[in-house]
Amino acid sequence: MKKILTLFAVVGLFAFTGCEGPEGPPGEDAPLAPVIDVNNVNFALNGDGEVIDFGFTLFPGDVVLAYRATGVATNGGTIWTQIPESHYYDDGTLFFTYKFNFTRVDFELYLEGFELNTVPTDMRTNQKFRIVVVPGANPAISNKSVNKENYSDYNAVIKKYNIDDSKVKTINL
Repeated sequence: MKKILTLFAVVGLFAFTGCEGPEGPPGEDAPLAPVIDVNNVNFALNGDGEVIDFGFTLFPGDVVLAYRATGVATNGGTIWTQIPESHYYDDGTLFFTYKFNFTRVDFELYLEGFELNTVPTDMRTNQKFRIVVVPGANPAISNKSVNKENYSDYNAVIKKYNIDDSKVKTINL
């Protein structure tokens, strides 16, 4: 009986290791530019902004982060401030906030607040934003608990997720 089982095992080994079939269809390419610069963003007096296509479709579970260029560092690099970014009156009440939202195919930049028609021109026009897509697990198939990351430091985010921000897709409005 041992000889018959050994014979079946050997025959089965040869039968299944020698199988070849046609090559399957190519897989979907990952987005080439998970970092997008959006230049010359102008907000209307009522706070309306821009809706911009990613140029690709996000995967379920991807996280989209948005940053606004707020200055130049001593090393010459751009200082990025995560949005939402709120600005306040001198008495501490909310004036306005840079905000964004996104779908799997596009994102929107806009202002929300009070007396938006009084937002200074230099804060409302010719703004530059950086959008970062952080690949995530599909929540429908992932059993990982929600992880509350701190995404406020742009440089820490690109380092943590090995994002190459030297290949930035640029959109000029």
